[in-house]
Amino acid sequence: MLIRIVRMTFQPDRVTEFLENFEKNKAKIRSFPGCSHLELWQDENQENIFLTYSHWESESTLNQYRDSELFKTVWAFTKPLFAEKPQAFSSKKLQEVES
Repeated sequence: MLIRIVRMTFQPDRVTEFLENFEKNKAKIRSFPGCSHLELWQDENQENIFLTYSHWESESTLNQYRDSELFKTVWAFTKPLFAEKPQAFSSKKLQEVES
């Protein structure tokens, strides 16, 4: 499993547009083949910073999503809303510490 985190900083006056578009597309993204989990996080102190946290079967399935019309459409809408270049991280879980 691949864990993908994307940190996005939006222009403050464009946050509502981002949230509306995410709401419109979240079910499509989550149901894309290979995606088993999707969350949207917001920074505690800076309301214009968001992160997506998603689980993918593999890097290959993530790349299939990134090559899809769905991603291209969502990204074309989202890209002009940014205040800074987004940062993406792909990771794998090594351990989960339970109490």
